[in-house]
Amino acid sequence: MEGPSNGGLLYHESQVAKLCALHTVNTVLQGPVFTVVDFEELASDLDREERRMLLEGGGGLTDDFLRFNSEESHNVSMDGDFSIQVLQKALEVWDLEVIPLGNPTAETGHINTDEEIAFICHWQDHWFSIRKVNGEWYNFNSLNAAPMYLSKFHVSAYIDSLKGAGWSIFTVRGKFIEEYPTSSADASQCFGQWLSPEDAQRIIKSCNSIQSTPNKPVDTIVSQPPSPYDEQFDEDLNELLEFEDEDLKAAIANSLMDSGPPNTTADSASPNTKSDPAGPTTSETGTSNDNKDQ
Repeated sequence: MEGPSNGGLLYHESQVAKLCALHTVNTVLQGPVFTVVDFEELASDLDREERRMLLEGGGGLTDDFLRFNSEESHNVSMDGDFSIQVLQKALEVWDLEVIPLGNPTAETGHINTDEEIAFICHWQDHWFSIRKVNGEWYNFNSLNAAPMYLSKFHVSAYIDSLKGAGWSIFTVRGKFIEEYPTSSADASQCFGQWLSPEDAQRIIKSCNSIQSTPNKPVDTIVSQPPSPYDEQFDEDLNELLEFEDEDLKAAIANSLMDSGPPNTTADSASPNTKSDPAGPTTSETGTSNDNKDQ
């Protein structure tokens, strides 16, 4: 399986409003393929389909249908928080499937970084992708200033630690094409930039040198899995990439996997239903803002 080359460049989008679902899809596709307008149209199509199914399945203009029809969109909030169904629909345009990592279709007992191309990570109101480009793995979290390089070893350890902290992980499968056409919308609607791997590493190191704590012990970096809001974990993990000793790497992996998950009421997510911002669940289809994901 091979991903797009894009001339050796990495496509990254930085966070704008609550558009991380859009940023996630575009970084999976490695190009400014979709715009906000595109996502709004997908959300509108899904809303119409849901109303049609409820009308036909409920036998007409029932109270449930009238109540559902009077509510705001179940697939996008006023601030741009899109549901998981929108992400799925966008990737289906390119014959790509979003599969929960725990699904029997995706589960292989371990993460095979040689076979996979992209992962999508979700917790409450945040989405980001982990993507292989030109044979190398990168964390394309839109909260970071640039893509963060991850070795094969650290991809598995990082995803395991996210799962332990309650994140929902999806794998994206299908035929990834070499070059995706960019949107015809004007440049003001695009939020991304193309970076060489060297430029991305330089930006990440610069940010880490400003924000990180000097002489932070390694054991404080890996003793706990990342909490859902621990953005510092991304930066801490990058520090570990400086270590080349295989024994140390093994110790880090054991530490990550031995750490028990923190107390959380979060449920697991599923791409077939909407996600609850109070936890990574997609098993509910209620009518509140809990059904919208970003």
